[in-house]
Amino acid sequence: MTIKIPTLAELKEKLSLPKPWDTVVIFVLNILITIPVFLIAHQNLIDFEWPLHLDRILIGIFIIIGIQLLLRLVKTIIILIIFIYLLALLYGTVFGNYGFKRVFDDYRFMMYAMSENPNPQDLIIAKLLPFPNKSKIIDAVDFSNPKVRNFALSATTKHFREYKESGEKRRMIQCFAVFKEIRNRWNYVNDPKGTEYIASASESLQHFSGDCDDHAILMSACIKAIGGTPRIIHTGGHLYPEMLIGTKKDLETAIYLIKEELFKQECQNQQIHYHIDERGQIWLNLDYTARYPGGKFMSEEILGALTFY
Repeated sequence: MTIKIPTLAELKEKLSLPKPWDTVVIFVLNILITIPVFLIAHQNLIDFEWPLHLDRILIGIFIIIGIQLLLRLVKTIIILIIFIYLLALLYGTVFGNYGFKRVFDDYRFMMYAMSENPNPQDLIIAKLLPFPNKSKIIDAVDFSNPKVRNFALSATTKHFREYKESGEKRRMIQCFAVFKEIRNRWNYVNDPKGTEYIASASESLQHFSGDCDDHAILMSACIKAIGGTPRIIHTGGHLYPEMLIGTKKDLETAIYLIKEELFKQECQNQQIHYHIDERGQIWLNLDYTARYPGGKFMSEEILGALTFY
């Protein structure tokens, strides 16, 4: 019995979709890729302020044409990858894991965040960079859960409500109120031996207990729930949360509030600890080991950062 090995041309023909479906699939994929690429180009390229935003329209057209040509060059392998991916999503949908709805929600949230971010490429990079238990932690930061939102709101009414500020300063004070409430109630408890247990923020609200990753998740979810921008730092053996402060001027405001108004006793004669990222943005330490926002780092090393824009 002779086994006939198909030629490359025959294999390509078998894997190809019938026309016009191959063109439709490539075009849809093109649009899905073009939107984030255009947002990155829009934010990073000089705006010549042409009438009717013609420069941006031309950029969009060039991106669409370029991606379309590139996708057509690798059409066969792209369609095969899409087919396998759709099967994986179908499996995830049926068995309750990562399915079609989750992909749609993630894409929609990412597009919204990129449109509001002056450096949208950072979001793409953050999704590509490795981080321990990344998908589990992202799911656990359930800031849209009503229990998380309501707890964060209660913290803002319990602490510092007498400070009648507006805008970013008010948001900063309210985030500090969340820090104070969680810090006052947190009880450190180890995971089961030999197991990395990751609790969602809504779960941790039941007992305010857990290890460093549980605290970082809860803090990040509550900060995010009231309009702040948190991130979780990975140091190797420790995870801790940070909060976006902004510019050096914003840092001066934060330091004054912490040292002279809100945490005067806790941080008496103490230093405020923070990181400055590659964009010049300032992030304040919110670890459970600190008695005030910007307290001393337990571990200052950064091996990875997971940001929740």
